[in-house]
Amino acid sequence: MVKYLNQTEAINVDLDLFNEYKFSVDQLMELAGLSCSHAITKCFPADRFGRVLVCCGPGNNGGDGLVCARHLALLGYKPTIYYPKPTPKPLYENLAYQCQRMDVCSISECPSVDTAGDSYDLIVDALFGFSFKPPVRPDFVPVVELLQQTKLPIASIDIPSGWDVEQGKLSNCDLEPTLLISLTAPKLCAKHFKGKYHYLGGRFVPPSLQQKYELNLPDYPGNELCVEL
Repeated sequence: MVKYLNQTEAINVDLDLFNEYKFSVDQLMELAGLSCSHAITKCFPADRFGRVLVCCGPGNNGGDGLVCARHLALLGYKPTIYYPKPTPKPLYENLAYQCQRMDVCSISECPSVDTAGDSYDLIVDALFGFSFKPPVRPDFVPVVELLQQTKLPIASIDIPSGWDVEQGKLSNCDLEPTLLISLTAPKLCAKHFKGKYHYLGGRFVPPSLQQKYELNLPDYPGNELCVEL
């Protein structure tokens, strides 16, 4: 069976990818965001879920979301980005700029539950990754409340925002996504996931790294970038 990583293992896998295998952050972000966009196409076809609100946080999870939004635009969707606190680093600035040049819309205020329900068909949750520690900062309270209250389907990237990476959904978090896209390898919190779809993205893990951590990753079919778990 595929291995579910605790927080320390998840951090160490990333460190090994950076230090031992010389992957760059932007390289992994591109691969992650691309695989997320492909997982979304399998669960939410563009002809029915074309209007997508992509909610991006300030860290790597948000960077994955920006990449995902760009690829969704290329795959026939109409993504809109809500990025409440852009990260002032060249990597993130470049990713946001690329979305702008792709004519991907962005909004400056978090929509209400009713407005989101009227304006979008799907929400991508790219707010917080496995380094998140509560409480939620004020800038992100409105979007977290939207994610917890909306009736729209939600696709969460790697970790549902507000969940503990190991324990899963906390008592003060009502977010239950329809799709969870685990990246590299699923985290322990994914064992508590009760949504309809669980995909693994990131067809780039070196065999020797898989062996080191006994990841037991499934085979990706054909030329697919993601696989259903």
